[in-house]
Amino acid sequence: MADGTARNPINTEDAADRLYIIDARGGVERQLLLDWVHATAGDNDPQWASLAIEDDDHALPLETLRARLDGSPSRQVVPLRVAWRIPGFDKDRALKFRHLIFGDPRHPGSLRARLILLRDRRRAQILVGEAATLDALRSRFAAQTGGGDAAGPDGAEFAGFVARQAGLALDVAERGIRGTRYKVPRFVADGLRTSPKFRGALAELSEATGRPVAELFREARPLMKEVIARPSALFLDLRARLDRMMFGGYAPEMEVDAAELARLRAILREHPTAILFTHKTYIDGATPSRLTYENDMPMLHSFGGANLDFAVMGEFFRRSGMIFIRRSFQDQPVYKLVLRHYIAWLLAKRFPLSWAFEGTRSRLGKLMPPKYGLMKYVLDAAHATGTRGVHFVPFVTSFDLIRDVEEYAAEQTGRSKKPESLAWFIGYMKSLKEPSGRIRLDIGNPVVIDTAPDADDRRALEKIAFAVAVEANRVTPLTVTSVMCLILLGMAPRGTTAAELLGAIGAVTDWARVRGIRLSRELESGDDAALSATVDTLVTSGLLTRYEAGSENVYSIDPAKHPMASYYRNIIAHHFLDRAMIELALFELRDADSGDATAAFWDKIDRLRDLFKFEFFYPPRDEHMAALRAELERIDPVWDRRLASGDRGIAQLLRRCQPVVGHAILLPFAEAYSVVADLLARAAPGDAVDDKALLDAALTEGKQAYLLRRISSEAAIGKLLFANGLSLMRHMGLAEEVTPDLLTARRALLAELRGLANVMETMRLSTVALADRLPGSGG
Repeated sequence: MADGTARNPINTEDAADRLYIIDARGGVERQLLLDWVHATAGDNDPQWASLAIEDDDHALPLETLRARLDGSPSRQVVPLRVAWRIPGFDKDRALKFRHLIFGDPRHPGSLRARLILLRDRRRAQILVGEAATLDALRSRFAAQTGGGDAAGPDGAEFAGFVARQAGLALDVAERGIRGTRYKVPRFVADGLRTSPKFRGALAELSEATGRPVAELFREARPLMKEVIARPSALFLDLRARLDRMMFGGYAPEMEVDAAELARLRAILREHPTAILFTHKTYIDGATPSRLTYENDMPMLHSFGGANLDFAVMGEFFRRSGMIFIRRSFQDQPVYKLVLRHYIAWLLAKRFPLSWAFEGTRSRLGKLMPPKYGLMKYVLDAAHATGTRGVHFVPFVTSFDLIRDVEEYAAEQTGRSKKPESLAWFIGYMKSLKEPSGRIRLDIGNPVVIDTAPDADDRRALEKIAFAVAVEANRVTPLTVTSVMCLILLGMAPRGTTAAELLGAIGAVTDWARVRGIRLSRELESGDDAALSATVDTLVTSGLLTRYEAGSENVYSIDPAKHPMASYYRNIIAHHFLDRAMIELALFELRDADSGDATAAFWDKIDRLRDLFKFEFFYPPRDEHMAALRAELERIDPVWDRRLASGDRGIAQLLRRCQPVVGHAILLPFAEAYSVVADLLARAAPGDAVDDKALLDAALTEGKQAYLLRRISSEAAIGKLLFANGLSLMRHMGLAEEVTPDLLTARRALLAELRGLANVMETMRLSTVALADRLPGSGG
């Protein structure tokens, strides 16, 4: 007999009228369960039906079960299963890739099962699922399926329902010993097929298209197979192993706040949830799944394009929870219906979804505009099926080093990009083994959608996406890498001594702490050893240079690395945007005959908002103005009186702003836009704008402008920066067919952008002049 310790032991006093559903994959498991029933349950002649429910890739033979569901309403249906343990598995979850070939040891074949029992019978544990009476099951059947398609309550539909209920009860019991990470959806196609909402939607589509329901259902069956993911414990373990391999160069433990983790656990348990992660690298999509797996939370269903569903990898990812979606299906109503109800089914059953909020990886570092496609699908599903309380949870992963950044920089500056191939993939995986510092996870407050809007309500969709973006930006922390890149790019081409750098880091972190901006563990603790270790990693990687031959160590960023460093700087740029706008407006006013300085200051703020509207997420104007006033209050409690007093007061405000950061945040955007404006200002009357030709020319002219030092850094040369500059010109009405008046306006904008760049050069010089007076500099 196998191990007699059962989960959810049954009451032997009720043995008089009981039907056992034995979930057995073969004769060995069936005999183990029957032996256990005879030995422990008090049944001398038990009623039972044996089905391989757990192996749900095939139709179940329901004849025996159907014949035995004609008992009294009080008859108890008791599900049983054997759970096979893996020695030492709970310690390090050391499943091997060889199990893809030899099979999951949790589901041994008959020969393997016999060998296991010969060595250690305790590895076979009996599971007893929660029992239910036939009367309760019939009531549940009517409520969940509307009675199904069978002629009577004891037909084949009811038998299939009872088998599925038994399987689900056993899954719950098995999670008690294996963990919540193995909570996977079961019988999805059957659940959809018997759902009254799904059948009702088919009937509505039939009426709208004039096609019979039966024909629509026949079309839906293969689509369900195409769309529905089929995750299993084996593939979840193997996916987790692959995730760990990807993070081989990072510190073993990911940093995450315990309170945020507990809140996420509660959200996943209680609400339909989607985790939306910001997309900075090829591998950050793996951090949410790694987090949930390692912390025994429900697995995440991710989304992928149908073009990725090929050969072995497609099956691997489908079996580990990926949902493959066709690129376009607007004219495929049955496909749309299946996808909608599948997503709604996952949400209703508390199977969380996950996807990249920006759709594709950010090539600039900062949060990119959201892509609405997947969010629209989810809201469409929730709206159509009445699913309430969907929680969109922003998820931010911060890496000390991102191995993809060099590729992004090359792509943005027009250099050739290595094509993605098997050789490229192997090289990329090897690069991930190089020391890369730490990984930090930040989980934002959920954006809760009580009642989903119509998916065609574009304004509502944009409002939800904006709320997610703002929250993602809020929880993005300052890291050593991003702060050092901010400081060193702001000082370039001058380097900084170690003392100056520490002083500047201290000033930035103190500023951020007052404003409630999150800090990485090294910055928060001020741990010099941890800070030095991260700096060493950055120097070893080549991102930073360290000159050690002189009397003091000097740090700088090689000009060729500026595009890479700007990526890390851009990750945190939004935290400094209000400060940057204030500084730039004050510097513009410093030498101007502005008259009413207060009015001129706010006019300049409005102009800066308009100039950089395609780069940042602004709150509504009133909220933004309130935030700017709060920042001015922190700079100087009597800022309004100083500003109103004119030149002297402005100079006093600027002294209180030191060290300034505005040039480090906004200069690359102004310089990139000036390249586009320069090209447009040279057009001949009657010329139309060819977007592709203009952007290609901007890459060439940008390089020339850098060599002539009309722009200060290659960080201002980038396809996306130029594209946003063109979007700004188009928004201002400056990208139409050329007329003399339009040329005048283009030249005026070019002069304005170059003027801003000159002002920011003055800001840089003021920061350099202050360097030896920063705290910790020894000056």
